[in-house]
Amino acid sequence: MTENSIISAETAAYTLDEIDRKLLRALRADGRISNADLAASIGLSASACLRRVRLLEHRGIIRGYTALISAPQDQPPTVAIIQITLERQTEDHLGRFEAEIRKCPEVTACYLMTGVADYLVLAETRTVADYERLHKEVLSRIPGVARIQSSFAMRRVTDWRPEGG
Repeated sequence: MTENSIISAETAAYTLDEIDRKLLRALRADGRISNADLAASIGLSASACLRRVRLLEHRGIIRGYTALISAPQDQPPTVAIIQITLERQTEDHLGRFEAEIRKCPEVTACYLMTGVADYLVLAETRTVADYERLHKEVLSRIPGVARIQSSFAMRRVTDWRPEGG
């Protein structure tokens, strides 16, 4: 995949031009920028800018806008890195697992993996006891789960940050 091409399951290949790349860089740095300021920063009219942003959203290239929230220093969350292995890797088993994991508000990310585990799941809870509840009452009850291996983060070393940030 080249820098100019983004491919998703929902859309065909879409070639990004220089203006699209400028829009994406600006939105990555400040997702709350006004359309007028965004347009001015890349040299487009407000209507042309909005049209391009809507097209990028429609194509699935811009999937959403997110707030990055810091936990209070006195109560950092318990971050669990969970490897999950399924009994079978059929489309049906994968689909059922993915549907169930999407229902868990504690889950911040889930990746289908190569290697020993089928999924890598990131979850945040207030305490280890809260994670134990998630493990016993939710994860271990998902049909088809054969193995759950959990590790806990001791501290965050780096995080996502905007380009140039």
